[in-house]
Amino acid sequence: MTSQWPGFTSPLADGIVQFLKHKRALGRRFLVEEATLRLLDRFLVEQGISTLEAITSDVIDDFLASRPRARPRSYNHLLGTVARCFTWLVAQGQLSTSPVRARPRRVTSQRIPFLFDQVGARRLLDVASQLPDNPRAPLRGPTYRTIFALLYALGLRVGEVARLTVGDVDWDRRLLVIRETKFGKSRLVPFGPRVGCTLADYLTLRRARTGDLEATSPLFTFTRRGPIHPCTISQTFHRLVPQLRLVVPEGVAPPRLHDLRHYPNLRIIPNRDRFDTGTAA
Repeated sequence: MTSQWPGFTSPLADGIVQFLKHKRALGRRFLVEEATLRLLDRFLVEQGISTLEAITSDVIDDFLASRPRARPRSYNHLLGTVARCFTWLVAQGQLSTSPVRARPRRVTSQRIPFLFDQVGARRLLDVASQLPDNPRAPLRGPTYRTIFALLYALGLRVGEVARLTVGDVDWDRRLLVIRETKFGKSRLVPFGPRVGCTLADYLTLRRARTGDLEATSPLFTFTRRGPIHPCTISQTFHRLVPQLRLVVPEGVAPPRLHDLRHYPNLRIIPNRDRFDTGTAA
């Protein structure tokens, strides 16, 4: 059983809390950034840092060294989060200067994403549909098949799919209400007839098992406690990838869940979706 997080407790605690409130007031979710600042806060406590003045450049360098990042982009995100927090604290007059002196790493190459074609997407849906139930995950196959169908057909982010509720499916207008997107905004995403049938079939299975569903109920859940976590969806995807017999071209990175959003030569047609071009939903 994991222990409950006690909150920020280092000398930076109040400043971090104010910084996060400021960013979220601007519409930023800042969840990953908060996790990074939690690591910094815990590091300062473990190092016995008791005052703001004791947070020197050497301390920040030691923190960065304690969180090894093989990829320049990952390291630069870690460094950037810490640097932005200290820059904001300086602007607010809470610090005289920023202790961050490290420089970003040079990005020498860009990741080339894997592109799922309709054959690869069909294999993914077929393999997902065969996932067996277990005591903690009833309707596991139909659930993941529907999740991957939405990711591929509508180009949604995994967090957006995970946060969908039953009431977010607007059957009259044939669209999904996507809330709390990347920059805290909401948008409407129309879906075509095959995705509509996929959603309807899935909800029929859910209702047959649990009875009527409230509009506020998570669309994808295995328990009554909440929706399936995006990390769980990603882990399931990566366990299925070896079964897909995908051919990854030289120089292209291995498939990841986010790659389902990329589609080669897609022609956008109003009120239609990728599965309407021939891929079975």
